[in-house]
Amino acid sequence: MTTRIKSDKIVLSDGLFEGYVYLEDDKVSEVGAIEKAADICYDFTGNYVSAGFIDIHTHGGGGYAFEKSVDDIVEGCNFHLAHGTTSICPTISAAPMESMAGSVANVAAAMNDARVKGNIIGSHLEGPYLSREQAGAQCADFITAPIEKAYMPVLEAHGDSIARWSYAPENDEGEKFAKALGERGIVAAAGHTNAIYADMKRAMAAGCNLVTHLYSCTSTITRDHGFRRLGVIETAFLEDGMFVEIICDGKHLPPELIKLIYKIKGPEKIALITDSLHLAGTDQTHGFMQATEFVIEDGVCKLVDRSAFAGSVATADRLVRVAVTEADIPVFQAVKMITETPANIMGLDSKGKLAKGYDADVVVFGDDFSVSDVFVSGKKVEI
Repeated sequence: MTTRIKSDKIVLSDGLFEGYVYLEDDKVSEVGAIEKAADICYDFTGNYVSAGFIDIHTHGGGGYAFEKSVDDIVEGCNFHLAHGTTSICPTISAAPMESMAGSVANVAAAMNDARVKGNIIGSHLEGPYLSREQAGAQCADFITAPIEKAYMPVLEAHGDSIARWSYAPENDEGEKFAKALGERGIVAAAGHTNAIYADMKRAMAAGCNLVTHLYSCTSTITRDHGFRRLGVIETAFLEDGMFVEIICDGKHLPPELIKLIYKIKGPEKIALITDSLHLAGTDQTHGFMQATEFVIEDGVCKLVDRSAFAGSVATADRLVRVAVTEADIPVFQAVKMITETPANIMGLDSKGKLAKGYDADVVVFGDDFSVSDVFVSGKKVEI
């Protein structure tokens, strides 16, 4: 079965292209300028056609939290699919380890649930091995240094379905935790961390190559008896091999800061993430993330005392819109940061591009960046 998609705004790695995308079964078979016969034909002229969006950090959406049941995970993933996210990492916040392990098991079950319209990459554990000083909206009651007898049973039971784990490198004695993740192909990400440069260098040597939501709960320059020490932010800028993710919702980071990160790191090292809470896409104005209470105002989640943000209510299409319209980033580069770059971070060799041999996950969106059509594995899905 061959599907032909026509557009004058096909989003490729190096710019926009006018022509056709051909899907053969579940793969992209060709991108070219010549019209060829096909079994199913779509004309999306005037709309952007890109690879499917990949969100590697989201806690839920549409009223469904990823820490809850398999049904909630299915519905939350399908909510995000309607906004262009064809591949997703359901994120689990810090909690007692037995609770987090239960959520991981539910994500593993959802990965094989036929009701999921997109692709679940695997779970993302954000905690409990974080920094209390950089806890943010994470509940400090659950935060601890890595405990081998607690995390090893989880890795042994569910390592195949865990895609990434965010942790504070400064608390990882001997880098044992990071090494345990690397041995299982799990992405180790420095997040909610007060690390200094020396901590980060050790973590990088142990396989950590990603910073979780840069500028949100990540350390910066401090002084030790007058001597300045780089933090996580400066390390990310200095070390070319380090990837960063940013909450590009137009709230967590002002446009000029997005521009700065883009200028220094470039689109090949930046992943756009929603970090959305389960109330994204709803009309609710109040809720809880684990034990942390929050309110929704001004298009963002805040702690109830309004002292800090508690997460986003963004969807993937909003991230691209903010990057383009507020940070003046070219469309094809904004799309790269939510397709090709996260695919590279997660080792998804067949996703993230509209190119021959890649998975036929495709998103169609207009000039206002609202998503109109989604294809997963070559098939148009109802959104």
